[in-house]
Amino acid sequence: MADGPRDIAIARPAATILLVRDAPFEVLMVRRHPEQTFSSALVFPGGTVDESDRADDWLDLVTGGEALDSGERALRIAAFRETFEETAILLARDADGRPVPCVSTARDDFRAVVAESGGTLWLDDLVKFGHWITPVNGPKRFDTHFFLAAAPDGQEAKCDGGEAVALEWASPDAILARASAGERSILFPTRMNLRRLAESDTVDAALAAARARSVFTVLPRVERREGGMAVLIPHEAGYGETENFHPRAEMTGHAAGQPAGD
Repeated sequence: MADGPRDIAIARPAATILLVRDAPFEVLMVRRHPEQTFSSALVFPGGTVDESDRADDWLDLVTGGEALDSGERALRIAAFRETFEETAILLARDADGRPVPCVSTARDDFRAVVAESGGTLWLDDLVKFGHWITPVNGPKRFDTHFFLAAAPDGQEAKCDGGEAVALEWASPDAILARASAGERSILFPTRMNLRRLAESDTVDAALAAARARSVFTVLPRVERREGGMAVLIPHEAGYGETENFHPRAEMTGHAAGQPAGD
C-alpha cells in the first residue's frame, strides 16, 4: 500500500540579526554548536521566538514600534534576546538614544538584563532585511525574519559556548569568498543575505538600502535531480541567483535550511 500524504511541519517563528559595524564594514557571524540545529553552520545570531518574548510586561522595556502588532514585536524581542544570549551584545539604549552598557553577566533572564541596564529595546533600530521560510518538505521548519542593526560602540562580542561555540567579524565579501571556495557550513539563505549586504560598504548605506527595499518572502522549492538536489527560489526575490545545486555527495539535512537555532 502506498504511503499517504505526509503532514507538513509547522514553520516556527524565528528571528536573526545581521549586526554590522564600520571601519571596515563587517558583519558578526557565529558558529553553531555541533549538537545544535544546523550544526557547525556559520550564521547570523538568532533563534526561535519564546513565549516569554510575547509577554505584556515587555511593554515597559521597549521604545518605539507603535505600528507593530504583537507578533512583530515578539520577533524583534526574540532577535534582541538571541543576539545577547549568543554574543553578549546588548542592543539597548537610554532615553536620549545612547547605547547602554550591559551591567549583568547572566544570559538566562534577558528581561532582567534589560531592566538592570537602565535602557530599553528600541524596536525601530531593527530594520527588516529578509524573510525566508523552510521548504514545505522539511521535517523541521522555521519562518525566519532577518533584521539589520548597527553594532553599539564599546561592547565586545563573546560567544556563549552553548548554542554558539565561536564568533567572528568579517566583511560580507570575505565570507562569500569562503563560500565560493567550498565552505559548506555557509547555508544558502545566509549566503544570499550576505550577497545582498555586500551591495553596501557602510552601515548607513546598508540601513538606508534595507529601509528602501520591500521584503520578499522566500519559500524555497526543493527539486530532486540526477546526482543531487537543487534548491530553487523565485527570481522576484531579487538576490540575483535562483538556484543552489548540491551534488549527492555533499547533500546534508540542512541544505535548504534556515539559519536559526532552537
